[in-house]
Amino acid sequence: MTDLVEAINLTRYFDLSRNQRVHAVENVSLSVGEKEIVGLVGESGSGKTTFGKTLVGLHAKSSGIAKFRGETLPQKYRPADFQRLAPKMQMIFQDPYSSLNPRMTIGEIIGEGLKLHTSVSADSLRERVAEWLEQVGLKADHMSRYPHEFSGGQRQRIGIARALILEPEFVVCDEPISALDVSVQAQVINLLGELKERMGLTLLFIAHDLSMVRYVSDRMAVMYLGSLMEVGKADQVYFSPKHPYTEVLIGSNPEADPELEQKRPSTTIQGEIPSPVNVPPGCRFSNRCPKAMDQCHEVTPELINLTDVDRQVACHLYN
Repeated sequence: MTDLVEAINLTRYFDLSRNQRVHAVENVSLSVGEKEIVGLVGESGSGKTTFGKTLVGLHAKSSGIAKFRGETLPQKYRPADFQRLAPKMQMIFQDPYSSLNPRMTIGEIIGEGLKLHTSVSADSLRERVAEWLEQVGLKADHMSRYPHEFSGGQRQRIGIARALILEPEFVVCDEPISALDVSVQAQVINLLGELKERMGLTLLFIAHDLSMVRYVSDRMAVMYLGSLMEVGKADQVYFSPKHPYTEVLIGSNPEADPELEQKRPSTTIQGEIPSPVNVPPGCRFSNRCPKAMDQCHEVTPELINLTDVDRQVACHLYN
């Protein structure tokens, strides 16, 4: 499979002061193949959203490389870079309530990208917006309404139409279902699946829900405190995790069947997640890991290939 997007040792820091910085994403290497869905999972504050935004240029890179179709992307985007690359790479944001401008109509919100990046006429613009409203399950006459007139699920559909109207090749979906009711989550997931098949999209799907990520993704990457712990085929990672963090994360995911959930042994992660300002030496999970050894507290493990070429893990148990 040809890589469409690739991150090589991608790093993003946020400086708080002269002597303090947030290690949001550090030395992350991950590729997304053409027409592939890669799920990115981890606890809140693990750096998933920052990684996605850095990959598409919404954050400048502190170091490392991001590539699109083999082209090395700029470290910090200028307006001309956004003009050239935005039609190819888009992002669906997490919060459908704050990501839509309340002063703009739905037609203006969805059509803004076309207006900025193409020379389409006003009539064609309205036709395209109407077409996309219908594609995401809304009505063409909704384009004159404002965001506050829609439910959360409808707003997320509007966000999807805004991102996809330019027909991008790569889309970062930043927890597009976390703010929605369970019944609406399934509708949005099915919609993304239909659009992916129809348009041949390549997606980085960021989420908390591991079972949902397994359902929608071809591969799964597990992130903790700004670093990758494990990468592999979604079913392999979910049913046969290799990293202790992945094991505990999946073990803490509730079963859909209440009887199975009641019988299942309790799985919790001990301790508190360290501050990204004061990252511990060695493996970032070492202070909470039930299998930690002395070297885990001293030496940072590299993300290495296991016998299966599609399986990678960053753990001293496998070195």
